[in-house]
Amino acid sequence: MKSFDAILLVGFGGPEGPDDVMPFLENVTRGRGVPPERLREVAEHYLHFGGRSPINDQNRALIAALEKELAQHGPKLPVYWGNRNWHPFLADAMRRMKTDGVGRALAFVTSAFSSYSSCRQYKENVEQARAEAGDGAPEIEKLRVFWDHPAYLEVVRQGTWDALQSLPSAERDSALILFTAHSIPKVMADTCRYASQLTSAANTVANLLGGRAHRLVYQSRSGPPSVPWLGPDVLDAIKESHAAGHRSIVLSPIGFVSDHLEVLYDLDTEAQSLCAELGIGMARAATAGTHPYFVRMIRELIVEHVDGRGVLCAPECCPPPARR
Repeated sequence: MKSFDAILLVGFGGPEGPDDVMPFLENVTRGRGVPPERLREVAEHYLHFGGRSPINDQNRALIAALEKELAQHGPKLPVYWGNRNWHPFLADAMRRMKTDGVGRALAFVTSAFSSYSSCRQYKENVEQARAEAGDGAPEIEKLRVFWDHPAYLEVVRQGTWDALQSLPSAERDSALILFTAHSIPKVMADTCRYASQLTSAANTVANLLGGRAHRLVYQSRSGPPSVPWLGPDVLDAIKESHAAGHRSIVLSPIGFVSDHLEVLYDLDTEAQSLCAELGIGMARAATAGTHPYFVRMIRELIVEHVDGRGVLCAPECCPPPARR
C-alpha cells in the first residue's frame, strides 16, 4: 500500500467574469497559432453567457461531493484544486499544499480519455507547478484515465437513456445517438488512443442500450482551418442525419464530464438551433457532473491506487504531436 496525504483535482479552468474572457483564452491557446479572429469568436460564446464559465462552479460542486464521499467511506484525505488555464492555478494549489505539509498527493484529472492535451500535458502542467512552488513541493501521482470504468459508462448510459425517454414515444426507437467529444488535431490523434477509446466507449454504451444506432462525432475545434482535426463535426453530422431521414437525434457528450460552456454553446445553442431549423427533434444527455456513481468512481480510483493496483501512464504515452 502507498501513503498519500491529499487529493488534487486538476481542472481546465474558465473565466469568472467578462474581464477574464480574453486573458483566459490567451492562456488556453498560447503557442498554438490560433488566429485572433477565432479568439474573438470564441470570446463571444462566453459573453453570450455573461462572460462566466460554469466549469469552476461545477468543479466546486464536484469537490464538495467528493469530500463528502471520502469522509463517509475513506480514505479521509483533504481535496485541493488547481487549474491549467485560470484561477485557482495549479502553482497556487501546489503552494497551499506545500504550506499545509502535504508530501504526496494523488491527482484526479477531469478528462476521461487519453491524448496529449487531455492527459500528458496535465502531467507536465503539474510538474511545472511543482517547480514554481519550489523545494518541498509535494510529489504527485496521477490517477488513471477512466474512459472504460464501468461506473462512468453507466452514468453515460443513464444520461443517454433519460434523453431518449424525453423524445416523443413514436420517435424513441428510431432516434440516432450522436456521441460527441472534443475534436483534436489529427497529428495529435496519431500519437494516442483518444479516437479508439472514444469509439470503444460509445460502442459499449450503445450496446448497453440494446444496440442502438449511433455515431461518434466531434465538436469545439479551435485551430486554423488549414490544420486537419478529427471529424465529422457535430453540425455536419446533424445535417447528414437529416438527409438520411432521421426525425430525432440524441446528443450524448461522452467526452465531457460536466455541462461547461462548450457543451452549453456547441450543443444546447448551436446544435439545438440547427435541429430546429431542419425540423429534427433533439434531446441532449446530461454529463456526469456530481452523479453519485461518478463521485464513487473517483473514490474507487483513489483506493485502487492506494492499494497499489493503479495503472500508471507509460513514460512514452501520449507524446506531444510533432510539428509539421
